[in-house]
Amino acid sequence: MPLKTIELTTDLLVAGGGLSGVCAALAAARNGARVVLVQDRSVLGGNASSEIKMHVVGADCHGAKPGARESGIIEELRLEDAARNPAGVYSQWDLLLYEKVKLEPNIRLLLDTDVTTVEMEGDTIRLARAVRLSTEDEFIIRAKFFADCTGDGRLGAEAGADYHVGREASAEFGEPLAQQTADRQTLGSSILLTGRKHDTPQPFVRPSWVRQFKKSDFKLRPIKSFEYGYWWFEWGGQLDTLKDNDEIRHELLRITLGVWDYIKNSGEFPEAANWGLEWVGSIPGKRESRRFHGPYRLTEHDVLRPQGFPDTVAYGGWYVDTHPPMGVDAPEEPPCIQHHFDHLFALPLRCYHSRNIANLFFAGRNISATHIAFASTRVMATCAVGGQAVGTAAALWLKENTSDIRALSTPDNIRALQQRLQRDDAFLPGLRNEDPADLARAARASATSGADTAGLVLDGTTRDLRASFGAWSSDSVHAWSSASLPAALSLQLAAPAQIREIHLTFDSGFEKELILTPSHHHQKISAPRGPQTKLVRDYRIKIDGQVVHQETGNILRKRVHRLPAAVSGRVVEIECLATHGAPIARVFEVRCYA
Repeated sequence: MPLKTIELTTDLLVAGGGLSGVCAALAAARNGARVVLVQDRSVLGGNASSEIKMHVVGADCHGAKPGARESGIIEELRLEDAARNPAGVYSQWDLLLYEKVKLEPNIRLLLDTDVTTVEMEGDTIRLARAVRLSTEDEFIIRAKFFADCTGDGRLGAEAGADYHVGREASAEFGEPLAQQTADRQTLGSSILLTGRKHDTPQPFVRPSWVRQFKKSDFKLRPIKSFEYGYWWFEWGGQLDTLKDNDEIRHELLRITLGVWDYIKNSGEFPEAANWGLEWVGSIPGKRESRRFHGPYRLTEHDVLRPQGFPDTVAYGGWYVDTHPPMGVDAPEEPPCIQHHFDHLFALPLRCYHSRNIANLFFAGRNISATHIAFASTRVMATCAVGGQAVGTAAALWLKENTSDIRALSTPDNIRALQQRLQRDDAFLPGLRNEDPADLARAARASATSGADTAGLVLDGTTRDLRASFGAWSSDSVHAWSSASLPAALSLQLAAPAQIREIHLTFDSGFEKELILTPSHHHQKISAPRGPQTKLVRDYRIKIDGQVVHQETGNILRKRVHRLPAAVSGRVVEIECLATHGAPIARVFEVRCYA
């Protein structure tokens, strides 16, 4: 039976429903664009989903860089998941992502759907075709902009976008950490497992087809726990991670079950007797395949000796984290080599769109970077903030008379994009709030307590990278005393105004990592699950003494309150009534809009 053809017209087609694609779709939709999000799986989240169960890491390096945690949409998702999913169940995380996307009126979600081909007009994508075999449908999707967030780069490759596979030679970009000779090898893939401890012994009978390991195979790959293992179940970078993925999956299952057999039956781990295998992934968690070429290619130098970019739209900070392509078949090599650095680095928009396809954005692990730079930018929280950047750019530039991103990237357009990203709680290193529409920028701040820090809510920044937090605090000496609340922060505007929208940014505890993970170790060192204790839970907003909004049970860092009608006034007061446990209230920023 032939497939039924369904024609869709939208502003932005996002291919790929991992965290970069989800954040791109949400950012675009919330800024007014119509979005079609195409995902080839039944769940959203990519490597972070219940299908693979990799925890989301980013610029804070598992909390080693206090204050560097990503804000914006990915922080919203983390905070809401921690509050609503205290037990850390991965299926609940899947459902949260589904809810956020499905309930967004500007997004049409197509699950179990693959982008297969595109049609071009010169260097511009005119439409994409996608197939959903489960419903026997073919979709023809026309859009002004397209964003490839697939990881593997299927959409961009179909369009003829320039890309690279493999490792560059050191001499090509003068990268000391690169290979002496270029090759087509990549980082490998992993299949993870989870275990559960029972009250009685849980035998494991080794299937005949799995690998057999010996103690010397693990001299550089220590086995420290049994509940979640292990990112170094890695293999396949010496093959083609696209065309050989079926072979890679089978070998990874042999490896994963072989390591579990070693844990259970080698005699080296008697404490594992009561542990049983609970779950084994069936999809390889892929690290690397295609990387597109943008007008700029990020290199090792940009990561390790960062510079500012005039078109900064995101940032990173994860280690330069390289792995041997053969993974466990290179037992004499460390499973990873991490080159540490203390700073954050900027990511320019020129790394997020094609150099030769006019209307193609990309975000995720396929952005324009060398293999060495990619070894830092590939982690999922960094991918997510890039997704928010491209989705926002697509929405802001819809009304322009061209879809050529290269032509749209003018200084004025870039500045407007940067200001909108910051307004939506994205962090851009070295940039501040300079939004001319924000009435609060010309205000004077005062407070019932902590008056010496009240003005910091107007300094244009929303974090402190030393984790001492440049925020107004209801207790100016930061003494942990319950007498600090309630407390009020007041902004006196330069002149009376018709106020329709008030933005508040609270402290959500960036000094610690916030993570969903099966790993007991990372559970212990990350922020406790549940509503984050530093967040202001209950508050009131007043304009010239009139209560215009009252909030109870807040669990988010960034709150935007759009009033039913504009209220005329000059003094905006935020009365903080209670937190989720911290005895002081901290506010990073207040914005007001007509």
